[in-house]
Amino acid sequence: MRWAITVVVLMMAGCSLASGDAERTVPKTEPPIAAPCAVTGVLIPTCGAWWGIAPEVFTGRGPTRGLQRAEQRMGRRADILHVYHRAGELFPTDEERALAKDRLLLVNWKPSLRHTWAEIASGALDRRIDKLAAHISATFPQRFFLTIHHEPENDVRPVEGMAADDYAAMFRHVVLRLREKGVTNAVTVMTYMGAPNWSSASWFERLYPGDAVVDWIGVDPYADERVTDFASLVDKRRPDHPDWPGFYRWAQSRFPAKPIMVAEWGVFERPGFKAAFFESVRRQIAAYPQIKALVYFDSPWAPRGDTRFDTTPEAAEAFRRLGRSAYLTQPPVVRAFITSETARSTGRPVVSISRSASSGSS
Repeated sequence: MRWAITVVVLMMAGCSLASGDAERTVPKTEPPIAAPCAVTGVLIPTCGAWWGIAPEVFTGRGPTRGLQRAEQRMGRRADILHVYHRAGELFPTDEERALAKDRLLLVNWKPSLRHTWAEIASGALDRRIDKLAAHISATFPQRFFLTIHHEPENDVRPVEGMAADDYAAMFRHVVLRLREKGVTNAVTVMTYMGAPNWSSASWFERLYPGDAVVDWIGVDPYADERVTDFASLVDKRRPDHPDWPGFYRWAQSRFPAKPIMVAEWGVFERPGFKAAFFESVRRQIAAYPQIKALVYFDSPWAPRGDTRFDTTPEAAEAFRRLGRSAYLTQPPVVRAFITSETARSTGRPVVSISRSASSGSS
């Protein structure tokens, strides 16, 4: 089989991502990958989803060693490496740039630990933002995912310049300032907690900064005692918040043209649960076609428990099987896009990949 590549220019190919169904049939077997496949200018894979990881978090190992070990443990290379920065740290670092030569970066940045969102929106950190923009422009031409102050819901404090509207204004200001100063390669992700209690708050909808500054919708769900499978992870509900439909259903209705990234997900320890849960992801992921990236949070010291994917032999094998699934394995030329000149340009091209049979191939 031969892969043929063409590059075309499109606006946004996400309008057909949502299925539009409130209820969905969960498949019992792993879905096949479709062809032709493409990667859009905002890094949406039209076939399946990216596979990513935040490796060995809170272990004291740096990104290189942590990623090397995590990829060995899961038996494949990650498409996305998730890293965290805060305040005046400049990113990507030399180490992160080296790792991004054949991976996409997801940079999670909290601009300040002491300024309010209202202060940032008013320009209090403009010198910091400008310095970061100059660093990115000078050192990193590759497209990357950027999320700004993820999971804002439990930081909302209306009387302290930390209202939901302040968050939206802060996000807009940071993105527009970065763009004004030359950062045109950041693909922006608005990342929610997705918890029913916060999502049911009266101010929840006001967190959204606007379509002009958000490329992807992110969510950080964890499999706690309320979760039984992947379906109940991405559509968490609670009887004490009956009006909340679940995050995927909400996002599918609210943002039908935007891809969804499960930007952090982890499974806490329960006897025999991890292996069964990873199997459910492999079976059910195709029922959620708007999800275009899964980025696992791998840590023995996550705030609520051990989310390492290989705490038992059964869990390790189930996670490896999930990572090898066709739906989460991009064709070679799609992965080659990451290192291509197209991926490093500032336009909005799409790499379109079609399959054509050559003599003697099947």
